[in-house]
Amino acid sequence: MFFRLFLAIPHFIWATLWAFVAYLLVIVAWFVGLVLGRVPDGMHNFLAAYDRYQTHVYAYFSLAANPFPGFTGSGNYPVDVEIDPAAKQNRLGILFRLLLVIPAVIVLYVLQLVAYVVMILAWFYALFAGKLNKGMRDLLAYWIRYQSQTTGYILLLTGRYPSFSDD
Repeated sequence: MFFRLFLAIPHFIWATLWAFVAYLLVIVAWFVGLVLGRVPDGMHNFLAAYDRYQTHVYAYFSLAANPFPGFTGSGNYPVDVEIDPAAKQNRLGILFRLLLVIPAVIVLYVLQLVAYVVMILAWFYALFAGKLNKGMRDLLAYWIRYQSQTTGYILLLTGRYPSFSDD
């Protein structure tokens, strides 16, 4: 628990490199999506693996999950995300995706600020209690879920707008 930040450094380096490639690929996927109305399976799978990996890393770093995550974004992890296969999307939704996502990004920013405060408190709590409070863990998992939905929407993995509901 005490060295979680240092243990996560290799994951943050790998996630940064992967993010660079993923966001270059999403530009290509945007053009392809405008023409075909969907993201090709290979691009979709690569971007989905990145979103899943990012979810695992944030869950580990924020103390919402305990096991050290793998570097591939696959496998079972206590905090995970299910991503549907590539499907047809509305071309207008793809065209205006970056404008449409602005409100969700603002909400995500506020959730991140709250989550960072909870992470600091959770770290001290877990350091002295030896475990994480369920309420803190649930709040962190909620933030990670919303972040994963927003990232998936930005990466054209889904046409579904990020939601506060559990559905």
